[in-house]
Amino acid sequence: MTIPKLRPFPDTTSLLRYLYEDLSRISEVASQDILLHTADRDLTSPSKPPLRGVNAAQAHEDGLIAATGKTLVMDVQSIAANENFGTVMGVLRATKPGCEDLAIPFCGVWRFEGGWAVEHWENAVDPGRFAVWLQGQ
Repeated sequence: MTIPKLRPFPDTTSLLRYLYEDLSRISEVASQDILLHTADRDLTSPSKPPLRGVNAAQAHEDGLIAATGKTLVMDVQSIAANENFGTVMGVLRATKPGCEDLAIPFCGVWRFEGGWAVEHWENAVDPGRFAVWLQGQ
């Protein structure tokens, strides 16, 4: 995998805090070859394959931010990380006119190499509810 030479972080916990403050920063912390397993991966049959590459990961995150009218907030409650793996737990929050405010617990799981994110699994308690909410229903 190609590891980018971008913003240095003292540890992966700092990297994750930085990212979850603004998901549009994923290209600053991810390998060029990152694999991103989306939260809605199992809502279809067969399951959706992971997104491959930093451009696809960035487009995915940018799409989520745009779909929530830029109201998406990842309310982080805890982070546990070492040089190889990290987990971030919290509540995904967003608002949209005409829809009930969204609040769904999440757990992001990360794998790192050389201090950079190389794989990410998005996990939400109810990804189907999030998908419906994004569609405005």
